[in-house]
Amino acid sequence: MINRSLIRIKTVQILYSYLLTRSDFELEPSPAAAGTAKTSRDNVFAYSVYSDLLLLLIKLSGIAPGGRNDSCASAPRQLKEGKTARALMEDSQVRALAASKRAELSIFDSILPILSKKLADSAVFADFKKKKDVEMSDEISLWKTVMSTIVEKDSAVESLFRSRSGFTTKGYEKGFRMLEQTLSSFEYSKSSFLNARRALQQSLDRSYDLYHALLYLPVLITSAQDLRLDSAKHKFLPSAEELNPNTRFIDNRLAARIGEDETLKDYFSANPAADPSKWRDIDVFISNILDRILASDVYAAYMSQEDCDYAADCRFWRDVMRQIILPSDELSELLESNSIYWNDDLMVTGTFVLKSIKRAAADDSAEAPLQLLPKYMDDEDAEFGASLFRHVTENRELYRSYVDRFIDTRQWDTDRLAFMDIVIMLTAIAELLNYPLIPVAVTLNEYIEIANDYSTAKSGQFINGILYSVIRSLHEEGKLEKTFESTDRNSVAAQEKETK
Repeated sequence: MINRSLIRIKTVQILYSYLLTRSDFELEPSPAAAGTAKTSRDNVFAYSVYSDLLLLLIKLSGIAPGGRNDSCASAPRQLKEGKTARALMEDSQVRALAASKRAELSIFDSILPILSKKLADSAVFADFKKKKDVEMSDEISLWKTVMSTIVEKDSAVESLFRSRSGFTTKGYEKGFRMLEQTLSSFEYSKSSFLNARRALQQSLDRSYDLYHALLYLPVLITSAQDLRLDSAKHKFLPSAEELNPNTRFIDNRLAARIGEDETLKDYFSANPAADPSKWRDIDVFISNILDRILASDVYAAYMSQEDCDYAADCRFWRDVMRQIILPSDELSELLESNSIYWNDDLMVTGTFVLKSIKRAAADDSAEAPLQLLPKYMDDEDAEFGASLFRHVTENRELYRSYVDRFIDTRQWDTDRLAFMDIVIMLTAIAELLNYPLIPVAVTLNEYIEIANDYSTAKSGQFINGILYSVIRSLHEEGKLEKTFESTDRNSVAAQEKETK
């Protein structure tokens, strides 16, 4: 029931929240920002050492924090391919430091090759190179050891800092401890990743809850009408029609079949939040929606039929669900008050409810158990959301670089692009590169549709052009092996022009 279209939407939504607030490292505030109590000479110099060491680490990784030539050309390949420095450069505070210290960073130029060679020749780096599947935690451990045993102990490094005004030995040593604390804070950031992963799974679980809940609504609505008819029979001076009402609606065989289904009962027992009879404000909703059904043409046509078989019973509830219940504002308000996830799921989940009712109509017997849709079509779908989420989070810097190369910075400030657009494109690129069986056209169409529904008015067109350019570039570089039959070159060029 939970198809890949819904999984993509959920993944983009959770990634948006996670990446917007995520920080791989807990950075130390400047003494000025921390308050006057922190502006002692030692603390001021410690922060100066700390901020320089952050940028030195990035330079030793072969990345230029302060400009194109501001890096270590001799940085080992394993560190150039690493994620620690890139994750640091993603932080706005680190980027601001790099911009403000661009001139000062040149003091390290003379010792960069020496430090890089010491690092490459060290025992800790030799052990690091032996690892087959390097995690970011392995890099963090390497950098903590390198900074404390190589950089901090290097006489040339100490001499550079001693030449600065305001030098204190205590501040110098504290700066290294502050860096170590920031690197260690990476372990704590894992919890936010795990929480986001759990939120994604919970969101998908709640979608399946909604499927069961919507399918059960005919039972509650039928029961409400049964109570009304019974109450009318026992009122003072009931009419002949009230004493002998047309019971076709409350005798509906599909509603009875749903109400008696043991699979649904077991699901609600295991997942009480999915049982609509326990929802907040459900009685008001049922009463209002019942009034709308009773006043509808669908109800009038159904009740006036001469012969009504089981298929007609199913067709009635399918029409009621499609025309009255699913598009109603009352349902949207009810879902919003009971779950933060459900309103975004309603359109997709509703189609599967309609599909289930149609399948029920095709059954040979109204007494047979309902054929409910499975949660996932197969194991690959069950794992799709979590793996897609992981690919984006682990490779976000690389995928962002693919996007940035096709944005005309003369007209677009990359830092001011709609963040939802960025997340959508990163997720699309992750799918293009890591799921060889999904056609390129499917991926493009899915994420452009998400952009149209969840981002700005022009996002779909913008993302379309950027992704076309990225796909063509990755294909030419041999990084994307899927075949892709694009439109003619002039059409593609026109799409790219729209992004500039």
